[in-house]
Amino acid sequence: MSLNILVVDDSLVVRSMIIKTLRIAGVPVGQAHQAANGQEGLEIIKKEWIDLLFVDINMPVMNGEEMIERIRENDEWADLPIIVVSTEGSQTRIERLVQKGARFIHKPFSPECVREVVQDLLGITLEQSAQGVGDDSSF
Repeated sequence: MSLNILVVDDSLVVRSMIIKTLRIAGVPVGQAHQAANGQEGLEIIKKEWIDLLFVDINMPVMNGEEMIERIRENDEWADLPIIVVSTEGSQTRIERLVQKGARFIHKPFSPECVREVVQDLLGITLEQSAQGVGDDSSF
C-alpha cells in the first residue's frame, strides 16, 4: 500500500520537509504532489488521485481554510483526509478547521508527531523508518 500525497504550502522548503518527514515517519508515500497555494492544490486534486492532503493555512491566492471549504463542498472529495500543518495560534481558527474534519499539526513538527496523526486519521499502523530513528530533531 502506498499513499498519494498532496502537500500545499507557499514555501518550497516546508513542502520538501513535510515529504521528507513522511518518509522518515514510515508513511508509505507513492506519488508526492506539491502546490504553492490552495488554487494550485485544487487543480491537482481534479487531475490526480490523492489519498492524503497536507495544507498550510496562510498562503497567497487561496488560503488553506478556503481550500478545505471547497473540498468539503465537493461530493467527490468531501471525505479526503486533511492535515493542516501551520504555525497558526488562533484556537478559534483551529477549532473551525477541526469542525471541517481536518487534523492539525503545529510547526515545528517531528516525524513521531506526523506518524501519530497519520495513523490516527487513516486508521493504519506505520512502521518507523530506520532513517532518523532516535533523532529528536523537529522540522
